[in-house]
Amino acid sequence: MKNFIEELYYGNLEPQARAIKPNTEVERQMDFLANSETKLKSMLNGEAKDLFRRYVQAWATVHEDATLDSFITGFRMGARFAYDVFESEDAPFDELTEE
Repeated sequence: MKNFIEELYYGNLEPQARAIKPNTEVERQMDFLANSETKLKSMLNGEAKDLFRRYVQAWATVHEDATLDSFITGFRMGARFAYDVFESEDAPFDELTEE
């Protein structure tokens, strides 16, 4: 296996390539959302159907940006944790053992 940076460069890292575990609450809620959207589309006509379609698209855009923001924020927080580990050895107490 190549090193982590090479794997990233060659596009071999796909953290988004994940599946929902079966028989979980998330799976049930996703099924409910999909079924509800299908039913609502069949019940709506004309302007109401178009408004609902635009609503679903707007929600998807907002959700996508919020997910990206969470990913970026989490990645930055993890990097800050790693930096802090190596940046300083300051702590409230002194080491009693020598390494």
